[in-house]
Amino acid sequence: MLRLTDNAKAAITGITSQSGLPRTGGVRLALTRDADEVEMTLSPQPENGDQVIDEDGARVFVEDAASPLLAEHTLDAETGPEGLGFALRKAS
Repeated sequence: MLRLTDNAKAAITGITSQSGLPRTGGVRLALTRDADEVEMTLSPQPENGDQVIDEDGARVFVEDAASPLLAEHTLDAETGPEGLGFALRKAS
């Protein structure tokens, strides 16, 4: 299952609360149409079949097709010169 760092949890909680999403909302990770990249979007609720990760108020929905690919990854967040960014890292 995808793991979240403390930085990712804080960033997701901040983004979802600032965006005005309902309490059922979160960020959704899904494969792009070509299935060669993962995209992150805000979502008011999980879609049917999504894996739901709910840690410390941070809600992440992982598309069923992306779940096996992300199962051994960690989602991290950091603020850099261009603002807030997220990164997927292979768990060790």
